[in-house]
Amino acid sequence: MALAQPDPGGPARAEGFGTVEQPNTPLRGSLATTACMETLQVGYLHAVAAAAGCSLSQPFPDNGIDWHVSHGAAAHTVDDEVTIKVQLKCTYQIPPHPAGGAFSFTLDNAHLVKLARTPVSVHKILVVMLVPRSQDEWLSAGPGSLDLRHCCYWTNLAGHAVTGRYRTTVRIPTSRIFDDRALCDIMARVGAGGRP
Repeated sequence: MALAQPDPGGPARAEGFGTVEQPNTPLRGSLATTACMETLQVGYLHAVAAAAGCSLSQPFPDNGIDWHVSHGAAAHTVDDEVTIKVQLKCTYQIPPHPAGGAFSFTLDNAHLVKLARTPVSVHKILVVMLVPRSQDEWLSAGPGSLDLRHCCYWTNLAGHAVTGRYRTTVRIPTSRIFDDRALCDIMARVGAGGRP
């Protein structure tokens, strides 16, 4: 006897909402898109840290910095383990492959002051993830790869001036892709007593 199988594209109608789902469109949860963006960027950071051999810790309570990333190596000269602080941001308002070598990103002045403070004992970086507007395009998985779209970029804002009344626009270089090699290079510089 054959049993009817559920449609792999999900139900034709979302229960209780009366909206018609497109065929082959998954029924996503009701979390706000911004909350999902935060979760996606944390997943990206975890993947990069794992590939770089780093450990992660999350400050509690959060005081304007999302994560501490630590890297242990005998080659470090300032300590056997060095740490940086990472502030994550995510946006779909900037398209992939920004032209011109950098893109603009706006921060609240109070947040910029925290990231721009100098000198510091523990360096800070800002990591900005660019994602497609549609969640359908964020992730693609197959036997050969797991792709997250689009990319994270990083910058060190130490010494950056506040220029706006309430918010300041900063420039994020597109040459600074945040991946495991970039994180290893950052940690090597900090481990030698330098800046990220």
